[in-house]
Amino acid sequence: MNRPESIYDILLAPLTLSLILGGMGVVLLNNIIYSALSLGLVLICISLFYIILNADFVAVAQILIYIGAVNILILFAVMLMNNPKYPNYAPPWTVGDSITSIVCTSLFCSLITIILNISWFGISLTQKSDQMLERDLTNNIQRIGAHLSTDFFLPFELISIILLVALIGAITIARREETV
Repeated sequence: MNRPESIYDILLAPLTLSLILGGMGVVLLNNIIYSALSLGLVLICISLFYIILNADFVAVAQILIYIGAVNILILFAVMLMNNPKYPNYAPPWTVGDSITSIVCTSLFCSLITIILNISWFGISLTQKSDQMLERDLTNNIQRIGAHLSTDFFLPFELISIILLVALIGAITIARREETV
């Protein structure tokens, strides 16, 4: 489904701002739980970008896989391994922090310079008729579904079993350390 150009203009700025703020929250928040939740916000914003780009299946896959599985797994791991026995002392500023901030600032400045020097007026959105776009998406989605349910069924199930065993192992290790 093609959306009018004005919707892109209305949604792009707030979505970009929330993506940047969520990314800063991942890096700058001291509480690791809040940092993982900010990562979930970033992943939701990325999936909304996919929806704006008419890649609905990729957006749904992004939500299911990254937000539904990976981010929840990160939250479980952090909550299980967050052990209050160990002191949470860290020096306020180290040499590594200085080097990292210099590298990140230089990368940020170079990216801003590259973005400002690109001629964005030559880039335009390609438009197809609704019928052609709908037929292409249906064929791609049907092909992906057929591959997942036939060719990649066994690897998909094995990965889910491996993740389940890893989660049960993390719970077992966390319970053992609580009793010790």
